[in-house]
Amino acid sequence: MPNMTGSTLILVAVVVVIAALAIALAWSSRLRRRRVELQERFGPEYDRTVQALGTTGRADAALEERASRVAKYRIRELNGDESRRFRSEWNRIQATFVDDPSAAVTEADALVTEAMTARGYPMADWDRRVEDLTVDHANVVHHYRAARDIAARHERHEASTEELRQALVHYRELFADLLGPVDTGRRTA
Repeated sequence: MPNMTGSTLILVAVVVVIAALAIALAWSSRLRRRRVELQERFGPEYDRTVQALGTTGRADAALEERASRVAKYRIRELNGDESRRFRSEWNRIQATFVDDPSAAVTEADALVTEAMTARGYPMADWDRRVEDLTVDHANVVHHYRAARDIAARHERHEASTEELRQALVHYRELFADLLGPVDTGRRTA
């Protein structure tokens, strides 16, 4: 009998080890899938967050927290009238660049902020605003950072006209993404 008890203990130990390995593999697979989903959703922002936070685990947690926070907002698409008004205003701003690059960049920043507000993004804290934008606009948020950096240097009288032009281009990329596809007013059957 003592031999059966030893065999039983070994069998139980083997089963426990196999179960633990299966759980570990399943958990690892889940983490890997989650990471791939985050990388696909956040694009270059994923790598930026990993670099800023130091580990993929911290980055994963931070990005999931952002997505969860933004899911609670009432983010909406702009209706056709709003979209047309914003596009018209953008065209006006671009046209003023030739005569007054400084004013055009200042107005572009204000219009982007107005469009984000109209969509439902909270606007109180700039760093939080950028984080929030990464959830649905990760592939263009770097344009916002670059434009704001140039605008800040411009406020200190450190930006050239060419840099102001680049800022306007950066704002345009984010602005276009915020507004979405052009609404021609035509419906398809």
